[in-house]
Amino acid sequence: MNIVNHYIEKGFGEPLILLHGNGEDLTYFKQQMEAFSPHFRVIAIDTRGHGNTPRGVAPFTIRQFADDLLGFMDANKIEKANILGFSDGGNIAMIFAMKHPERVNRLILDGANLDPSGVKSSFQIPIELGYMVARLFAKRSPEARLKAELLGLMVNDPMVGPEELGKIQAPTLVIAGDKDMIKESHTRLIASRIPGAKLKILPGDHFIANKNPKSFNEAVLSFLQE
Repeated sequence: MNIVNHYIEKGFGEPLILLHGNGEDLTYFKQQMEAFSPHFRVIAIDTRGHGNTPRGVAPFTIRQFADDLLGFMDANKIEKANILGFSDGGNIAMIFAMKHPERVNRLILDGANLDPSGVKSSFQIPIELGYMVARLFAKRSPEARLKAELLGLMVNDPMVGPEELGKIQAPTLVIAGDKDMIKESHTRLIASRIPGAKLKILPGDHFIANKNPKSFNEAVLSFLQE
């Protein structure tokens, strides 16, 4: 079943799927759509419960989102794609590449993490406090329930062991900002455990694709066109 019913695409050629982060939608990648579409068939999707894709009734987890990506690719007859994921989108891409290596050509993980310990405490502590508060009010408030689900992705997911990253077979670029909310040591750990992965640390925070698009797009294009 394919629940991902909202996406935009631009360009022709080899598919390049863009996966946004937690609480965002496909518009995050506006500057990547313009830069990449002369070279690829770029497809930006709204993940389950984000943007204009419905929440549905399935579990609200990173692994479910990876299953949703498979459903989307099958429904749109995309046998194999390059996949670029940002933040939770990076975590989705990482899980997908582990579960379905034959469906991934090249993989870009931007600001991904294996578990909550990879996030700097100055960011993670407020996330966990917000999650606890939202859960308290979730039964009485649809807004609180939605917030609890979104924050829960950053508290309970993706829970990947470093040793599992060896399942990834696609050439991989791991990329992050030098002032990212993800610890640089954690980003380097991810890159070191994916066979043959390349690492790129760029000036900027967690949102380098949006705030430093020139450097980000150049790094990604260079990797994709190797």
